[in-house]
Amino acid sequence: MSVTVILTIYLIASVITFLVYAQDKSAARHNRWRTKESTLHSLALTGGWPGALLAQKILRHKSSKVAFQRVFWVTVVVNVGVVGWLLKTGMVKV
Repeated sequence: MSVTVILTIYLIASVITFLVYAQDKSAARHNRWRTKESTLHSLALTGGWPGALLAQKILRHKSSKVAFQRVFWVTVVVNVGVVGWLLKTGMVKV
């Protein structure tokens, strides 16, 4: 696997995650079915955290909920840690 593949995964996951955050924000405003927080965290964990962070800033969604933010930042650390480990072990080629 190459860095290009990793970056492509991040891009795709981030776009999807941003769109899910936007849909959830809209649902919150219109009293409709909401996306589970565990789904939002799973998307962040799988590489969508840059899109999630962008959505939190732009849409101001889930950005002030302390419990959500704690788990979100754990998902970021875990994701970055795994990618760092993959790079260090040579499983991802630079």
